[in-house]
Amino acid sequence: MIRTRFAPSPTGPLHLGHAYSAITAHDFARRHGGEFLLRIEDIDQSRARPEWEEQIFDDLAWIGLTWDGPVLRQATRRAAYEAALCSLSDRGLLYSCACSRHDIAEAASAPQEGVEPIWGPDGLIYPGTCRPPKSNTTDDRAAQRLNITAALSGRSTIAFQELAADFKTANNNMTFASQLINNIGDVVLSRRSGDAAYNLAVVVDDAAQNITHVVRGADLLSATPIHALLQHLLNYPTPIYHHHALIRDTDGKRLAKRDDAKAIAKFRDEGATPDDIREMVGLPPRSNL
Repeated sequence: MIRTRFAPSPTGPLHLGHAYSAITAHDFARRHGGEFLLRIEDIDQSRARPEWEEQIFDDLAWIGLTWDGPVLRQATRRAAYEAALCSLSDRGLLYSCACSRHDIAEAASAPQEGVEPIWGPDGLIYPGTCRPPKSNTTDDRAAQRLNITAALSGRSTIAFQELAADFKTANNNMTFASQLINNIGDVVLSRRSGDAAYNLAVVVDDAAQNITHVVRGADLLSATPIHALLQHLLNYPTPIYHHHALIRDTDGKRLAKRDDAKAIAKFRDEGATPDDIREMVGLPPRSNL
């Protein structure tokens, strides 16, 4: 059975970009008699708000989406994330890192002053300051990083299936190990606060919910090889992915939660219908499904 999901963070209003992603995942599952699940990515409790969570439910229901089973909340999943971290740590694939963002920026630019540091999907490519045997910090507030070189030992490539725009064919997306090392680096899997980082939480949660197809924006395509690697390391199945085009504003910038002018609730208050929302993002009306 096909199982898709939508996983918003309750940190602001859903906008048209969220609508496009949620509707696309929902309709794909429903067309194939599958299930559509909802996950609330509220691991950052300092920013999550219950009123935004309720708004998510209201917005999705209003545009005609239904979800199956209970809503999964990341805030309740700490034990599952810690178990995954322990599994990786026991194999020597993690190391502690006490570097601040400022430390990383300085170290990344130090070797060749004037040369722009390399940015990856997780931010600046980590220069390896704390990677063993360079350091063995015992700072209780240290983050936990994946030693990407050790994790890729014996593997020359990381591959996953990418569902084409027609949702009928899947193509092999392959990344060479050297690209992961140079373009992604040692990503953080557990933050200094002790909270799981996105790259770990999304992999653990997709496995827990038995997600078969991940439908999400093209801005996350560059991070998918690290997710496929973590799935391999944790003995999880790798879903089929579909990275859709982003909904952008009139200036060509992708929408963010601060773009209240594009919020679903605002359009609704102004008299728009659910099919109007579908038309705005280039999707067919519900009657055509």
